[in-house]
Amino acid sequence: MRTMLKFVSVLESMQRGLKLAILGFAFCALAACDNSEVGDVSLGVFTTQDIKLNILIDPLVPGVTCHVASIEANLSLADPSDSSISCRQTGQITAMMIAQIDKSKSGELVFKKSKSIFFKSLKIRRIYDANSQTLMYVSYSTKETSGSFKHSLSTVPLWGTEAYQNKPEAI
Repeated sequence: MRTMLKFVSVLESMQRGLKLAILGFAFCALAACDNSEVGDVSLGVFTTQDIKLNILIDPLVPGVTCHVASIEANLSLADPSDSSISCRQTGQITAMMIAQIDKSKSGELVFKKSKSIFFKSLKIRRIYDANSQTLMYVSYSTKETSGSFKHSLSTVPLWGTEAYQNKPEAI
C-alpha cells in the first residue's frame, strides 16, 4: 500500500511539473509573439538566453521613440532583470503633447512587459523635468536581483522642439 501511495505521489509530482513546463512554454511562445520586437541577438549556441530589442513609441508624445534591450531566457521561468534604454526625438514634440503628460515626481507608466510568471516585470516610466524641460525615461525591474533593483535611464531634451518654452533671463 505504501509503495502504491509513493507511486501515486510521484505521478502527481510529474503531472505538476509537466503542467508548469507547458505553462512556461506557452508563456515563452506568447512572449515571442511580441510585435514590438525589432531585434534578437543570440548569446551563443550553448545558452537559451537572447538579447531582445524592442521599440516603444510614447503614446502621449509620439515624437519620442525608445529602444529597450533586455535579456530573455527562452526555456526559463524567470528572465534576468537587466535592461537598457535609449530614447530619441524622432518626430515633432508639441506643447499640447507635453500639457497632456503626468508631471508628478513619479511620472507615469508608459510600458510594461512581464519578465516572469513570478510577478517580475520590466516597466518604463516617463518623468518630466520642468527645470531643464527634459523628458526622462527610466526602465526598471520590479523584483530585486542580487541585492538591487536593475534600472536604466535615457533623456530627451525639448530644446529645439515646438514644446520648448523660453524662460525669462535672470537679471
